[in-house]
Amino acid sequence: MMEYGKPEMMAVAMIREIKKGDVVFHGLASSTPMVAMKAAKALGIEYTYLTLSDGVDHDWRNPPYVASTLTENTYRGSVATFGLEEIFDLFASGKGDVAFLSCLQMDKSGRIAMSFLGGDYDHPKLRGPGGAGSATLTPITPRTVIWKPQHDKRTFIEHVEFATTSPALDKEFTLITPLCIFRKPIGQRYLQLDGIFIYTTLEEVKENTGWVIDETEVPVIDPPSEAELSALKQVDPNNILAFEFK
Repeated sequence: MMEYGKPEMMAVAMIREIKKGDVVFHGLASSTPMVAMKAAKALGIEYTYLTLSDGVDHDWRNPPYVASTLTENTYRGSVATFGLEEIFDLFASGKGDVAFLSCLQMDKSGRIAMSFLGGDYDHPKLRGPGGAGSATLTPITPRTVIWKPQHDKRTFIEHVEFATTSPALDKEFTLITPLCIFRKPIGQRYLQLDGIFIYTTLEEVKENTGWVIDETEVPVIDPPSEAELSALKQVDPNNILAFEFK
């Protein structure tokens, strides 16, 4: 069995969110979903790859060489070019399926802070990137998948004071962290712990989450297969996947 760690496990969890026929998007500074989406192509999953102001279905065989996802690496070989407004229109018209997005903080309702942390809106301790893709896509995307390479009580808190966006009740919403996967099923108000990764425990997840987790038993998610790990190695020889975990 090939060796793997948290970066590979998170990427594989993302790959497994992509289904045949999906239209899938990731934004800027998205090295983990970029590698995962390239690997999904290497595994033979037939889907449409969209990224911010870049190419549509670029040549996934081009390995990434920097963590930035607004480069010719996700443009060369594209069948078309989409700008951000066109991506928003596509998803608003119901033709998009999955959006991989991230956050600064999140609470149990899936409310996301992307605008600022600490202080107030006019005088923040940390100014974030703001709404953009998250605010527009989260309410309208059938399956939003949030990834966050840190799992601690500073990130996953009881209540987000200023929510940049929040999930819709009639849409699926998933959170993937280095320890586990949370899901908010359609019609439910709160995230539920869906499964933990093989190298952690329910107790560790609870200790590092800022809201109360009621589950007493949860499934252990299957580890990466040899095929999944091989696909990651194939598309990412420069190990860009490790960037967010340094």
